[in-house]
Amino acid sequence: MPSVPLIAIVDDDDALRNSLDNLLRSVGFRVQGFSSAEAFLQANRVHETACLILDVRMAGMNGLELQRQLVAANWRIPIIFVTAYADDDARERALAAGAAAFLYKPCREEDLLSAIDATLNHS
Repeated sequence: MPSVPLIAIVDDDDALRNSLDNLLRSVGFRVQGFSSAEAFLQANRVHETACLILDVRMAGMNGLELQRQLVAANWRIPIIFVTAYADDDARERALAAGAAAFLYKPCREEDLLSAIDATLNHS
């Protein structure tokens, strides 16, 4: 029996993180939330993370920098950005660096679930 994929959510907005956590658990995923990029890295869950949902702008290390570090370390975690704080340049940089999707807050649940499904079925 295959294990249930772990989805990591890195966002400094507690309400959004909790909302996404509830949504993803309701459809059967394992979920772990982190309030910062640094907390995600310190938790040492990179190797078991099937998909990373990431905000662009956060206190401390931002989402684009976390993506850069993961790519530089050759950790191939599919990343879906879900953010309210981005411009076309940030979107282009994220996608050029390999982000699987880039969604703007508030995003429709169906759009996020479709992006996760496509990401997990592609990897």
